[in-house]
Amino acid sequence: MDNVKIKIFEDKRIRVIWSEETEQWYFSVVDVCEVLADTDRPRKYWGDLKLKLKAEGSELSDKIGQLKMQAHDGKMRMTDVLDTEQLLRLIQSIPSKKAEPFKLWLAQVGSERLDEIVDPEKAIDRAFETYFKKGYSENWINQRIKSMEVRKGLTDEFKRAGIENHQQYASLTDIITREWSGKSTKEYKVLKGLKKENLRDHMTNTELILNMLAEAATTDIAKEKNPQGMTETAKVAKQGGGVAKAARKEYELQTGKEVVSPLNALDLKKPKTETIEVKDEEGDE
Repeated sequence: MDNVKIKIFEDKRIRVIWSEETEQWYFSVVDVCEVLADTDRPRKYWGDLKLKLKAEGSELSDKIGQLKMQAHDGKMRMTDVLDTEQLLRLIQSIPSKKAEPFKLWLAQVGSERLDEIVDPEKAIDRAFETYFKKGYSENWINQRIKSMEVRKGLTDEFKRAGIENHQQYASLTDIITREWSGKSTKEYKVLKGLKKENLRDHMTNTELILNMLAEAATTDIAKEKNPQGMTETAKVAKQGGGVAKAARKEYELQTGKEVVSPLNALDLKKPKTETIEVKDEEGDE
């Protein structure tokens, strides 16, 4: 997950967060209720509405997720969230004159992502520029961008298997990571000294390649076996991770180097451009 961002609708702040796993925006439902219901007690309003949805047997009540977002007091707390599609369904349950303007606002929030879907080069160019400014090498950036493509193919297969919420995506990712690297995602982050940062953004080239192999293998196995539901998909995730595990062990055997390490990709900055004085025709100094 990226850090929580603040979007403004009619001078009201709405907390949103982008998920790389599902490639979707998630919106704080309490914030949305405050705007649409024009209430100074949005938590109570949402609590009552949530009970009503559950009593009515609404499918929406089963799709409410929770993510940590910064509250008004500055503390990080678990907050009910919905993605854009689910939020549009929620709006139908809230009588509000602001419903239509809010739908337009949602479209604006997602317009950048939609532009990237229509023209993927925009996303690639933006990602390359962002990573380059942070100091990553061009070689690493190319690997990272390729890993995004592989990840997208994997999440598409997860969706086809009926995987819907962020918690399930995170669990499947953890299975793949643990199987190929020997560490859970949390353990891997601890090893690299990370907290909320994206693990892939701090992997070395070799780690990225093996992680890509694990995810690509999981995708291909899923296409072949067509798993349905979490249990079957988890088995496929373990098998895909196992493919990269075998490659990791062979790599370590042949090189004598451990793949998974505390080394952080941010320490592997792109080389600085230096002026070299040429002393003779051979170019030796």
